[in-house]
Amino acid sequence: MKYKGKAHTFGDNINTDDVIPAKYLNTQDPIELGKHCMEHADKNFAKKIERGDIIVAGKNFGCGSSREHAPIAIKGCGVSCVIAETFARIFYRNAINIGLSVVASSEAAKAIKEGNTVEVDTHKGVIKNISKKKEYKTEAYPPFVEKIIKKGGLLNAIKR
Repeated sequence: MKYKGKAHTFGDNINTDDVIPAKYLNTQDPIELGKHCMEHADKNFAKKIERGDIIVAGKNFGCGSSREHAPIAIKGCGVSCVIAETFARIFYRNAINIGLSVVASSEAAKAIKEGNTVEVDTHKGVIKNISKKKEYKTEAYPPFVEKIIKKGGLLNAIKR
């Protein structure tokens, strides 16, 4: 699967409350959650996102609670993929479970800057910074993960 969009960059230790503040956890509606995505880290984030854009962050992205609301908010906002140096394990799994692509690459996360155009190929395990004409490696998704993402999440994959 390929994703292409503008990079929106964040630092280390972006926790789930940064992604979606706890006061909005009374719903699981992706569109409603998306309106408040990354509000603690950048209050205007949801307003400037264009469908398909990509979050790029540092170490330990998604740390904090195990709430699924965080990846739901990111996906609901229109973000197609998250690139980070590392992910909190529960966030990574929750993202896959709800059908949000997440890829780890320390090199890409450090090199990609705000506004760069980025392309991610999860099948080949390649991240391209089109703006800087640079290419980085990440782990390719195994076929079962690609299936989960393509079906829109684990529950949809199981139902079908």
